[in-house]
Amino acid sequence: MGYALAMGHCLVCHQVFSFNPVKVPSFRVDGTKEPVCRECIKHANELRIKNGVEPFIIPADAYEACEEGELE
Repeated sequence: MGYALAMGHCLVCHQVFSFNPVKVPSFRVDGTKEPVCRECIKHANELRIKNGVEPFIIPADAYEACEEGELE
């Protein structure tokens, strides 16, 4: 059994980061899922809470490797 860890640019800050390709917070842009880094989603959640909106749920392993079986 192997593991998978994706790397890409954050939709918001454009920094390269690694993430679980299945569980990372992301948004669709022109039909493509674009990942959001930990710091940017944390900041977004702070703003959402401040404005009385429920924060995004971030899985504990969103920025960790996943088992290759999760990719199916």
